[in-house]
Amino acid sequence: MDIDIYSPDSYTSGIPHEQFAWLRANAPVYWHAHPDGGGYWVLSRHADVTAVSRDFKTFSAQRGFVMVDEMPPDILTMTQSQLLGMDPPQHGPIRRAVISRFTSRMLAALEPRVREIARGVMESARCGDPVNFVDDLAGDLPTAVICSLLDIPEDMWPQIRRWSDLQTSGTDPDLGGTPEEVTQASIDMGTYGFQLASERKGRGGDDLITLLIDQEVDGHTVSEMEFASLFVQLTVAGNETTRSLISAGMHELLKRPALYQQLLAEPAGLPQAVEEMLRWTCPLHYFRRTATCDTEVGGQKIAEGDRVVMLYSSANFDEEVFASPLDFNIRRDPNPHLAFGHGIHLCLGANLARMEARVFFEEFFRAFGDGIEAVGEPVFIRSNNIHGFKQMPVVLTRAA
Repeated sequence: MDIDIYSPDSYTSGIPHEQFAWLRANAPVYWHAHPDGGGYWVLSRHADVTAVSRDFKTFSAQRGFVMVDEMPPDILTMTQSQLLGMDPPQHGPIRRAVISRFTSRMLAALEPRVREIARGVMESARCGDPVNFVDDLAGDLPTAVICSLLDIPEDMWPQIRRWSDLQTSGTDPDLGGTPEEVTQASIDMGTYGFQLASERKGRGGDDLITLLIDQEVDGHTVSEMEFASLFVQLTVAGNETTRSLISAGMHELLKRPALYQQLLAEPAGLPQAVEEMLRWTCPLHYFRRTATCDTEVGGQKIAEGDRVVMLYSSANFDEEVFASPLDFNIRRDPNPHLAFGHGIHLCLGANLARMEARVFFEEFFRAFGDGIEAVGEPVFIRSNNIHGFKQMPVVLTRAA
């Protein structure tokens, strides 16, 4: 098979399942050419992705960051200050600082606010005419939730979303900008985060910024500069991935009206259904690691310095782990998907995203019942990293 899973054009119709299935069956550790003249190893099986995710000593996130493309030294240095691009020991204290604020108790206390935001989204949605479900419904909730958590002024929310879109969708001509604009968006966003941290340090507020910047973990206090990088990661992840989950999850239900009606009648089944939406939609296709020494994966020798790409959207359809993986099964159990990654870099906001998706569907069902109709095929973001829609035309009708 002619394998090309680097080109963003390979993803404009969704996950390239045929290529991924061939890789899992024939070349689970596959050397893939890169346009820079080098190459990288692609891991397509669940077991290999999981093993590399766990072995942070052999496979570093910090050495080359998490994107497959090599970065200029100055940009790499900037990205390595993000939690996503840190290895231990720098990684641990900052992650624990954030995790301590995303407790089950905090999420339970936050749910009424998330529900209030979701109801506002439903109330403002236009009915009777086509709307873009991605921007007009699915995108509003996560932006509002993360910005509310951080107590960002509401007039800044559109700017936060624009900065986020530039950084995640730079290869899509409809959403991204020039490489210079993408870099500038990251710098501007980090600068804004630094400014917020500086303003709130020692003020005794109860927003997430103040709680993070004022606490000490393992003798380490999160600095304003560390928070600036963390701010970029929290806001970008809090926007894009949850928007993709909600949009693609709704699309799969609309393609299967019986499942939609099942959840409409029994919304208690939503938590399990959300797990299948996560497996199926997998908001990120991959993250990269860099080998810190000569090693081996799946019997294949890997040299120190080699790039290793963990293909989550292939691992989530591994026939060795998931029965009938191409069936969208909202009662799948167990469901050990890797949509949130694995190991020490497991997504910090995983349970927040789960709660947002559940509340969104509960409030959507309450407001619209089965009053939603797809009026066109969704259009995917042109990206080899982000798996999500940029357009999903629907018509809404409010429940009687």
